[in-house]
Amino acid sequence: MEIFNNDKTYDFMGKKVAFLIISGILIVASIVLLLTRGLNYGIDFVGGTVVQVKYEQQAPLEKIREVLKGTAYENSTVTEFGSIDEVTIRFTGSSSDITNDISDVMNKILIPTGDFEIRKIDMVGAKVGAELRTKGIMALTMALLAMLIYIAWRFEWRFAVASVIGLIHDVIITLGVISLFKIDVNLDMIAAILTVVGYTINDTIIVNDRIRESIQITKERDLDSLINDSVSKTLSRTILTSLSTLFAVTTMLLFGGEIIYAFSVTLFVGIIVGTYSSIFVVSPFIKFLGFKIDDYRSKEAQKEASRKEKEKLRSMYEQGRV
Repeated sequence: MEIFNNDKTYDFMGKKVAFLIISGILIVASIVLLLTRGLNYGIDFVGGTVVQVKYEQQAPLEKIREVLKGTAYENSTVTEFGSIDEVTIRFTGSSSDITNDISDVMNKILIPTGDFEIRKIDMVGAKVGAELRTKGIMALTMALLAMLIYIAWRFEWRFAVASVIGLIHDVIITLGVISLFKIDVNLDMIAAILTVVGYTINDTIIVNDRIRESIQITKERDLDSLINDSVSKTLSRTILTSLSTLFAVTTMLLFGGEIIYAFSVTLFVGIIVGTYSSIFVVSPFIKFLGFKIDDYRSKEAQKEASRKEKEKLRSMYEQGRV
């Protein structure tokens, strides 16, 4: 199945400045959001407690907030959880006042709000939260570093640097959207970002692989033309893969409920941004970093000559001629 004509070459590189300006605006806006609004860390990273309460009728949010005033939990955040009869009460930060009888305490406090049942209580200590946050950042950093090393080994260092720039571009914009909508940042979101990194790098490697093949099988010497042809030939595959993945993620987003909402939003935004960057961002940076077709062909020719020489010596050794 083809969405775009594989025999047609689209001029992506001719519009690279416009695309990079769009990316630059999005990155600056995301950084401004991250610096001004910050990220809304959930209890996984700052410690605290989430109490999930289900009512037999519509949950009286204002009444809940009112009865919490004057208690140790008056700064709690009260929100609906998936349906109008279920709420979460969360209080983050230092939880020195949280004890094992929190269920009994909340039952007594919420008596005036109606008939309810406390369905779940999640508790994370502040030290554990800080440790999880540090490990999450380390996991993301190590993933980017591993991608850099792998692509540099498989392709060429300029491909690697351009690909990692694309990954950083995707992560920053995704975090900007998360900051804009004040979505809680928990461990499941770190998992989603790592998934986006893997998804994006897969798209990028396919495009890079096509560029490398085009260099080897054609005599084209103009890098812009070669990139345009390579990206155009992978365009249908890239769009179809992204759309099919987005269909599944959209289903999760619409029907998955509050529990996986942050995970689904992160994947949804990350896939869109990742698809955009693999087509419009990574390839221009390969050129900006000074990649030369003739130099690459010369290096590949030397590698091939060295490989053939080693095979010749091995053959002579096996025949007892060395």
